[in-house]
Amino acid sequence: MPTRSFEAIDPDYAQRVKESFYGQPFMRLVGGRLISVTPGHCEIQLPHKPELTQQHGYFHAGIIGTMADNAGGYAALTLTAPGKEVLTVEYKLNLLLPGNGKGLISRGRVIKAGRTLIVCQSDVFNVTENEEVLAATAIITLLPV
Repeated sequence: MPTRSFEAIDPDYAQRVKESFYGQPFMRLVGGRLISVTPGHCEIQLPHKPELTQQHGYFHAGIIGTMADNAGGYAALTLTAPGKEVLTVEYKLNLLLPGNGKGLISRGRVIKAGRTLIVCQSDVFNVTENEEVLAATAIITLLPV
């Protein structure tokens, strides 16, 4: 499916996203990094840390869900007016593979930006030395507030 192009309402959307992302205590705690942000898109990277794993050594599903939610949320935020934020109303996460490797990359993109709701898709990839492998996908509905 081709990726849809969007235009940002706020010319300073990238700075606003960056400030919001790095202002999140949880993202600082887990070590997430904002890699790229363009209108309707966001990419986040998370290095492997033993503290983020479950009893079998895989990334915890909660961390994978967090990565999907954040990438979709910040993709949505790029299309809101100055002073607006977004809140997740709902998301559905499909875990396709255990989360493992050197880290995770989550890529979120806006599917539909409506007046009252924004719908996004996020894909979370396991990162190894040589490749990225799709580990999870999510559909996220957000409310601009």
